[in-house]
Amino acid sequence: MHLAVYLPLLMPLLAAATAGPLAGRLPPVAATWLLAGSAVALAAASSAVLGLLALTAVVRIPLVGAAGEMSVQVLSRNDPASVPVAVAAGVLLAAAAAGACRAAWRRTAALLAAGRQARRLPGAGQVVVTGDEAADAYTLPGWPCRIVVTAGMMRALSPPERQVLLAHERAHASAFHYLFTTAARLAAAANPVLRPVADAVGYTVERWADERAAAAAGDRHLAARAIARAALAAAAAPPRSASHAAGALGAVTSVPRMRGAGPVPRRVAALLGPPPQPRLLLCAAAVLLVAVAGASALEAARELHGLLDYARAATGS
Repeated sequence: MHLAVYLPLLMPLLAAATAGPLAGRLPPVAATWLLAGSAVALAAASSAVLGLLALTAVVRIPLVGAAGEMSVQVLSRNDPASVPVAVAAGVLLAAAAAGACRAAWRRTAALLAAGRQARRLPGAGQVVVTGDEAADAYTLPGWPCRIVVTAGMMRALSPPERQVLLAHERAHASAFHYLFTTAARLAAAANPVLRPVADAVGYTVERWADERAAAAAGDRHLAARAIARAALAAAAAPPRSASHAAGALGAVTSVPRMRGAGPVPRRVAALLGPPPQPRLLLCAAAVLLVAVAGASALEAARELHGLLDYARAATGS
């Protein structure tokens, strides 16, 4: 295997560095699909390469080589990956697998808990208004998704702003945004370098819902004001256990997730400007980055397969 095998391990660094600019410059729908898909593809490619590198150490074990009827001398002479590098790759792969399994378990538990909470909510409508005085609003996944808004949040907003908030939450529910953030978070668990990409997906699904709400209201300034006032109202309220399931999911978002000093001003500023336009060159560059990583992983697999065949042939000569 030549040095190109390491490209899938380097590409996530580039993806992490460019995720923020892409999230801000692309239309949120395109950015969400692109970033979430890239995170999954890059995590898979980097894990595959770690597995291939680890395999080069395994096949050089004399017992394994003998069982596979391969020449260990040929493998050691022709494989550029040293044993320490291959062993390190195996350790990293085990850590990636453990992280992904742990994240999948926690994510599944959060989804199930949110689904149970959605089924326990009163009424048959999608929107449920509770009597809680703390300002809060969030979407719970389920079949169907349920939207919870507290009386405190309703009082904090004017009637037009309430419609913006409800349109925002309905966008989360109808577009199944929790699936995008779940995929990105699992990818980041497998490859922690991709955490900025997962964070960017969390931002773009909010922007997606913001744009849907602005379109429904027909007034971008009203939408910006509603988002800002909802965030301020939620920031003034103490944390509540009722939205823990939504907060753990990080996708079926609750308004308190907008408390951070960075995302809300960026979202409000985006709504005060014109809708973002498609940027084909940026999309093409991002797709090319992922394609290069995938092609490198496939080439590494092809070369390893050829090396193993050569090692088998050497034992028969």
